Amino acid sequence: MSESFEVLLARHEAKYLVPAKLVPEIREYLRGFCALDRYCQSHPDGYIVTTLQLDTPSLAFHAAKPNRALNRFKLRVRTYGTDGKSPVFLEVKRKIRESVIKSRAAIPPGLWGEDLITAKRVRCDFRSDSESAAFYEFVRLARETGARPVVRIRYKRASFFGVADSYSRVTFDSQLQYQRADDWSVLGGPVWRSMDTSTIQNKQYPYSSVILELKALHEPPLWMLDLVAQFNLLRYGNCKYSTAVWNEAWTEGLIEARSEDLAFV
Repeated sequence: MSESFEVLLARHEAKYLVPAKLVPEIREYLRGFCALDRYCQSHPDGYIVTTLQLDTPSLAFHAAKPNRALNRFKLRVRTYGTDGKSPVFLEVKRKIRESVIKSRAAIPPGLWGEDLITAKRVRCDFRSDSESAAFYEFVRLARETGARPVVRIRYKRASFFGVADSYSRVTFDSQLQYQRADDWSVLGGPVWRSMDTSTIQNKQYPYSSVILELKALHEPPLWMLDLVAQFNLLRYGNCKYSTAVWNEAWTEGLIEARSEDLAFV
């Protein structure tokens, strides 16, 4: 993947729920159009992704979608693996109508913490001016909104990229878990709650589904359209962060709270 895509990317995304038994067939179909991405080279069955989600005290980022905000964003801190050696990526993910625009900056894992947001001066080496700009945009938004850690999301991801397209990606996410975040650690503690059961997915399926996501810069390539048609896939809106927030609300007995007022207590 080129550096420009790592730092700033505008794309279209579509998500689908598929039964786990269908995944091998879909992966076989992809062999003619895709290859494993670089993160999957040594982990062909998938790698662990952990994301620390930040939000305002009133959970305004979470509430933006049900409140039908046309332009909204999320602040998230992401790392790969579980040994704490991977870089930490500070990401701003914006949704502007039907387009997703994501910028991110990589920092050493030991640099991440609350002090990074509150310090008057931050010194960090970046690969490019655009990555430096992505970093300062993340910090600016976190400061201006008073964003703080809310939940961590963890899942296993198998990822592919199109070999003949300017940009296309296919991901399979499974084993979705979350935990409430009361500190700024990305990896968190040992206790996680599942959130990929058929009940939480709320689709009345008799099975726990895998989240299949198709991503393209503009119009999806024909092989993506054929994939959807051949496997009779139905598009499904899914936000891992909001799923975790609502599941925590049910668990903590806050089910009567309105989304724009919901806060963990």
